[in-house]
Amino acid sequence: MIQPKIGIKENIVQFILLVVTNLFVGSMVGIERTVLPLLGEEQFGLASASAALSFIISFGFSKAIVNYFAGQIADRLGRKKVLLLGWTVGLLVPILIIFAYAWWVIIVANILLGINQGLAWSMTVNMKIDISKPNQRGTAVGLNEFAGYSGVAIMAAVSGYVASSYSLKPEPFYIGIGIVIIGILLSLIVKDTGKHLELQIKNSVTSGTGITWSSNEVFALTTWKDKNLSTISFAGLSTNLKDGMAWGLFPMFFATAGLTVGQIGTIVAIYPAAWGIFQLFTGPLSDKVGRKVLITYGMWTQAAALWFIIAANQYSLWILGALMLGLGTAMVYPTLQAAISDVAAPEWRASSMGVYRFWRDSGYAFGALIAGIIADILGVNWAIGLVALLPFTAGVLSMKRLKET
Repeated sequence: MIQPKIGIKENIVQFILLVVTNLFVGSMVGIERTVLPLLGEEQFGLASASAALSFIISFGFSKAIVNYFAGQIADRLGRKKVLLLGWTVGLLVPILIIFAYAWWVIIVANILLGINQGLAWSMTVNMKIDISKPNQRGTAVGLNEFAGYSGVAIMAAVSGYVASSYSLKPEPFYIGIGIVIIGILLSLIVKDTGKHLELQIKNSVTSGTGITWSSNEVFALTTWKDKNLSTISFAGLSTNLKDGMAWGLFPMFFATAGLTVGQIGTIVAIYPAAWGIFQLFTGPLSDKVGRKVLITYGMWTQAAALWFIIAANQYSLWILGALMLGLGTAMVYPTLQAAISDVAAPEWRASSMGVYRFWRDSGYAFGALIAGIIADILGVNWAIGLVALLPFTAGVLSMKRLKET
């Protein structure tokens, strides 16, 4: 029997397959980024921001909960089976939206989208880390997130174009069915990484200490007990809280400013495109310069970008703001996950990553909820400006509490 080898070059075919797979995982979210907030207002007559953002709340909470359990399920069933399960659930999402006759059907579809993302995206991350050397984790996660958010950006632009050429529904969601079929086929080709994980556990300097953490203990460590892990978790939550707000309010903000659906689609696509592309550099950079500096300044860049967007008043400046927001997010996104894998031992790394991703993706729901309430009371501009305080605070905490991992 051939013994597995650890390293990206040593597993290059498998690694590339996982990168391409996550491109399609991200594409599932991208289809909705431009279309659904406008669909809620135009076709379903949702007057309040809170109601219009309810689909993000359902997505965020379901993804967060599934993230928490995904690592534990994967440790029992194996990564590949969980990846395939994620795609199977994903097939229902575009079908439900195509035939949706009421807004609650859209909310159910987004609960299923959260399950799809929680299972499939979590597994592509964990499988890449399984086959990578410790000093390649930032690179591995950076490439994974680059692919995923490139998928988000491409499909945000494509769905905006299709919606402006035809209609908001059903045409953009026909693409979703094709994406799921491709995703299933790619996942069938990918090999499981269980043997690589066993080798990492065997070789790990943190293994063999006699410490075995329960799932409750891992949750406590990652959430508040361990200074590094808890600071990382709060930074992740703040980042996606900002993204949940941006997902729901940016289309409304730019529509109110008089931009067309095509222009809104461009700005909404540029933000995750910058996020995706810059991760090609920020992930590997964190392997060289360390995690702390990128996390601290990345959180502050996100806050500054949001304040810049509400201060700007023209299309070209909003594009610049979207680029800044993407850069700030790219500085922290792969770095936070690499930092978690630095601190957590291989035996409980997937579980700790699951807890981190639980808090991070709860941010989608909290962001949509908080932003919707503030927007209804004070207006969209106030909602964007106040939400920016969270990533700013996370940057301060990172500077004060986080040790270089």
